Amino acid sequence: MAEAKTVSSNPEARRPLSPHLGIYRPMLTMMMSIAHRITGGALYVGTLLLAWWLIALASNAGSFAIVNGFLASIIGRLILFGFTWALFHHLLGGLRHFIWESGRGMDHPEREYLAQATLGGGAILTLVVWAIAYATR
Repeated sequence: MAEAKTVSSNPEARRPLSPHLGIYRPMLTMMMSIAHRITGGALYVGTLLLAWWLIALASNAGSFAIVNGFLASIIGRLILFGFTWALFHHLLGGLRHFIWESGRGMDHPEREYLAQATLGGGAILTLVVWAIAYATR
């Protein structure tokens, strides 16, 4: 029986040689893509936190007091602040991708401007929401 011959018996030699992360220079759009994925995961965790609060609200006063006490603590407020930023950042990142899918903003300066607007807009919207929340207390 004839034996099939391969080009190389070394599996590393058969792997394609494509660029990897060590070759690419980090750009703002690349970092924003990574941040978009991270904020998506953070929104999942934040939604679980929101569900915990709603379940405690529907349960009894003792459960609600525990959850509300946690959310009113410094750690809880930092988590809520991060959740608010993740929400706005992810929203604006989705709008940026929507603009790209319409065929606009793909050239070099517009691409960078949209990434900067996503970053700055998420921070500004977060600060505005928290300033309104504290002003109405």
